[in-house]
Amino acid sequence: MRYACFIYYDPKVLFGGSPEANAVLGKCTSYDEVLKASGHFVMGEALELPETGQVVRKREGGVLATDGPFMETQEVLGGFILIKAQDLGEATRVASGHPLASIGAIEVRPVVDFSQPRPEL
Repeated sequence: MRYACFIYYDPKVLFGGSPEANAVLGKCTSYDEVLKASGHFVMGEALELPETGQVVRKREGGVLATDGPFMETQEVLGGFILIKAQDLGEATRVASGHPLASIGAIEVRPVVDFSQPRPEL
């Protein structure tokens, strides 16, 4: 099964220059290699900070594009990795090894497999 791991962090902490944050940043690149070696890695990408993007909404026939983040929060979505795991427990264990888990948060969610029947809500 595939799982999306959404990586959140506070940019002020991560890019603040502390020795701990610098150590975490140094380990991030090599963690993809750890996932590849274990057979869990599918893909991953880092994201630019929210200020560089836009939020798009389509309402009543019109499109509204707003610069930057859509909510005030300290932590931002900074990237994601897509992994393969047997179940949510294994996916959570794999995600907990990511260096950013030590100073941020990683949300682990199953990816919908549309080839499988969906339970009725």
